[in-house]
Amino acid sequence: MDVVLIGTTLLVAAVGVVMVYTATRGVLVAQGVDPHYFLKRQGLFVLGGIAAMAVFAVIDYRRLESIGMLLYGITVLALLAVLAPGVGSHALGSQRWFSLGGLQLQPSEFAVLGLIVAVATYCSRRNEGLTWRDVIRVLTLAGVPIVLVMIQPDLGTAIIMTIVLLVMLAVAGLPGRILVILVVAAALVVFVALEAGVLHHYQIARLTTFLHPNSTDPNQQGAIYNLAQAKNAIGSGGLFGTGLLHGSATNLGYVPEQQTDFIFTAVGEQLGFLGSVIVLSLLGVVAWRILRAAELARDSFGRLLCAGVFTFLAYSVFQNAGMTMGIMPITGIPLPFLSYGGSAIVCFFSAVGISLSVYARRGG
Repeated sequence: MDVVLIGTTLLVAAVGVVMVYTATRGVLVAQGVDPHYFLKRQGLFVLGGIAAMAVFAVIDYRRLESIGMLLYGITVLALLAVLAPGVGSHALGSQRWFSLGGLQLQPSEFAVLGLIVAVATYCSRRNEGLTWRDVIRVLTLAGVPIVLVMIQPDLGTAIIMTIVLLVMLAVAGLPGRILVILVVAAALVVFVALEAGVLHHYQIARLTTFLHPNSTDPNQQGAIYNLAQAKNAIGSGGLFGTGLLHGSATNLGYVPEQQTDFIFTAVGEQLGFLGSVIVLSLLGVVAWRILRAAELARDSFGRLLCAGVFTFLAYSVFQNAGMTMGIMPITGIPLPFLSYGGSAIVCFFSAVGISLSVYARRGG
């Protein structure tokens, strides 16, 4: 097993538990609620994630190939079920969760893994290379869950799934000219969606706010406020940070959804620039070890799995941290192992477990 990958992942998750606690304690105390509520739940989520990582690490990853399309089918059914009236739960204008007692399960998080396994299964069986017919089949295969995720709506996850798909096709040996055509086609689809009003106004506002931080458009004011508070929180941390539980923006709950989408602001304010660099470096080590597993994989299936997992994790980090600093669009993408949420935690730990399985069996 890759002890560096395991140790770094556990360390980042531990930092995440602490950050979630510091980001929620002040608000919960003010509300007269148990200040350890989110701490306890995040701790349980991490334990569940560790268990999932261990299971996937022990199981031979090649078994996933035999059930790849079955997992894909289950993913699509779950995405359809969550949209059914009376089945999925509504929150913040979206319908993307199942309520199970006091827990919420978000199928779109696991849809990324389902897509990775399905695309890796299909492409690894095309030893002679991918033809246009294969490309159309893969695009259709991936298009179904991507569209279902967009309907929820969960635009951030849909973007991740699209990027993961393109990277995996490139790793699978798709000719460069076809890849360029696909990228251009994807850009045209986005342009048409924006011009045709397919996206909601708030989605367009969140995507374009970082380009117009001083806009007076009333549709963008909510996103501009979130971005301004996020940048203020990070900037107030300075070089060394304010210290745990001492950040005013964090303690007073100035940053909306800080424990989930904007958890990096709690890192920036309390740990400062140096602490933020350390946290991002640890996540970089996790991504590097996953990429290393892809390089050492014994077969194309393992290489494609790790390539997909690497893209999933690396882009999530870049997108989440970037949006809090105003250099990327605001999308609801969690920061791996740090953002609050059981589905995301278990999903990222499972992804690492798959990479561990590939690395452990690199020598045959």
